[in-house]
Amino acid sequence: MHTHSDNSFDGNHSCILLCEGACSKGGAGIAITDHCDIDGKDYDFRAFSTNQYVEAFKAKTAFKDRLDVLIGIELGQGIYEKEMSLAILNKFNYDFILGSIHNLENTEDFYFMDYSDKDIKNLLTEYFKCVLKLAQWNKTDSIAHLTYPLRYITGRDGIKVDISDYYDIIDEIFKTIISNNKALELNVSGLYSEIGDTLPNISLIKRFHDMGGKYVTVGSDSHYYDRVCIGIDKGYDILKKCGYSQFTIFKNRQPILIDIK
Repeated sequence: MHTHSDNSFDGNHSCILLCEGACSKGGAGIAITDHCDIDGKDYDFRAFSTNQYVEAFKAKTAFKDRLDVLIGIELGQGIYEKEMSLAILNKFNYDFILGSIHNLENTEDFYFMDYSDKDIKNLLTEYFKCVLKLAQWNKTDSIAHLTYPLRYITGRDGIKVDISDYYDIIDEIFKTIISNNKALELNVSGLYSEIGDTLPNISLIKRFHDMGGKYVTVGSDSHYYDRVCIGIDKGYDILKKCGYSQFTIFKNRQPILIDIK
């Protein structure tokens, strides 16, 4: 439920190749969720969204007998440009909208930051406040990689973070997701990067479950056709350990529960 084609600025392969990758791994379905970082300044969102939708639709048609292809988008920082975000979301009949925060407003992506001179506690507090606002906006279906900054703060730069310091605001995020009947993403990409863990980790997935969280989407966050489906089985195992017997997909913006087998 989280993949990127070459329509994403950091993608590498076509929608068709992503689908071939899913089929080669025995996948039953794929959501193509290309980046639409709405606060970006260097590309035409209208052209991007049209091209991405058309190419995903072509893949959906081509693989209709082999793979359940869902047309999605990863809307980054949607709350910073709400009017433009809604114009894109209302233009197409998406199956699935991932909501994400990759940077604070008017700042660079967490990927590019040098954390040696940063107040990590304040930075992460402001980040989670933005995620809470995104959840409260209630225009997306699943909140992507909740602990995204830890990919770089902890995984790349080795700075330890006690996630329990942020439980109060994370709980508010979870309560909002649950009350809106939306989903939390279990992003397995971290299992294959320096952080060596899912985003968020199992303790937060369990916390979400115990608070009454019903819907969890599982995504590889793959940017290559040969990495589609990588780690998805491990994601399902984590869900089972947390008390889930089903994972969630979205079709026509509606959640569908599927048994973990």
